[in-house]
Amino acid sequence: MQDCEILLGVTGGVAAYKAAWLTSRLVQQGAGVTVVLTAAASRFVTPELFAALSGRKVYTNLFDSDFPLGAHIQLAQQHDLACVAPATADFLARLAHGLADDLLSATLLAFAGPVVLAPAMNAQMWNHPATQRNVEQLRQDGYHLLGPESGWLSCRQQGVGRMVEPEQILHYLQQLAAQSS
Repeated sequence: MQDCEILLGVTGGVAAYKAAWLTSRLVQQGAGVTVVLTAAASRFVTPELFAALSGRKVYTNLFDSDFPLGAHIQLAQQHDLACVAPATADFLARLAHGLADDLLSATLLAFAGPVVLAPAMNAQMWNHPATQRNVEQLRQDGYHLLGPESGWLSCRQQGVGRMVEPEQILHYLQQLAAQSS
C-alpha cells in the first residue's frame, strides 16, 4: 500500500463509523487517503474525524476553490484506487445511472481506476428488485462489489445488508494495489 493514493467515499449509513477504522489502517500501511463525505454521511461521522485519521483535508463540496479545474476532475486524477464504504442503496442507484450532482458521484464518474463498493443497507432494501438491477449494472460497468453480508442490522433485524468488515475491504484494496504496481 506504500505510496498508493486512495480516494475513500463515505455515504450516509450507520456503517460509516467502520470507514474510520479503514482510513486509519490504510494510512498505517503507507497509503495516502483522501476522504470524500456525502451530505448524508456527515450526519453519522464528521469531517474532523477523517481529517485527524488521514492527515488530510476532507472534501464534501463539488464546488471547492482548492481545485481550479473542478474538484471532481482533480480528485479523480490524483488517486490510484477508489473505495466507497459504506455504499448505500441511494448511492448505488446514483452511480448505476450516472448521476453526478454531488462531489463523490461526480468524482467516480470521472475516475478511470478500480472502484470498490461495499454496500450496506436494510435487507429489504438490498433484496429489492431495483437495487439488484443497479448492482448488476454496476458489475457490468466494472465496479468491484464486496458484500453485503448477512448478520445483525441497525434496524434490529437479521438479514443480508451488513457491510463487510473493514479488514476484508483492506485486504481487497491491498490486492488491487499490488496488481496496479
